[in-house]
Amino acid sequence: MNRFLDAEKALEAIVYVSSKTNDLFHIVKTLYYADKYHLKNYGRLITGDYYVAMDDGPVPSGAYDLIKLVRGDEYPYEEKIINAHPERAFFVVGNTVIPRRNANLEYLSESDIECLDKAITRYAQMNGGKLWGIVHEEESYKRTERNKPISLRDIIIFDIPSGKDVLEYLEG
Repeated sequence: MNRFLDAEKALEAIVYVSSKTNDLFHIVKTLYYADKYHLKNYGRLITGDYYVAMDDGPVPSGAYDLIKLVRGDEYPYEEKIINAHPERAFFVVGNTVIPRRNANLEYLSESDIECLDKAITRYAQMNGGKLWGIVHEEESYKRTERNKPISLRDIIIFDIPSGKDVLEYLEG
């Protein structure tokens, strides 16, 4: 259960990123790096999502569920995923996510947008093979068994420059 996920905010983040890249792999990796930037600079995740160490790297669980629901993948989705009505915001063909509308920026703070934009600039159009290599070098990912949640503590300590300072701030 993804108890901290703000599904509506995750939905808007997907729509926002998918306006710059329609590729599912690039969308979920861009969300990962936007969250890392936000953790480092503002001490919180953008949507409250957690990350799973999948074969293709870290994946935001709730955001991916929103996409899979629209794609039609069979799975027992959480009520908040279903109630976000992602089918109204985008459609999915295979691994291509196409927004039906612009993102509702009222759900995203200035700092959310700043970090999403930074991640979009760096990762949204990057060669897929290069991006795949980069995400597989994340220490927290390498330390996590496949298909298991990646510890937020590990992301902070191992993958964020000055992560120990961020952790002190969060625990203090």
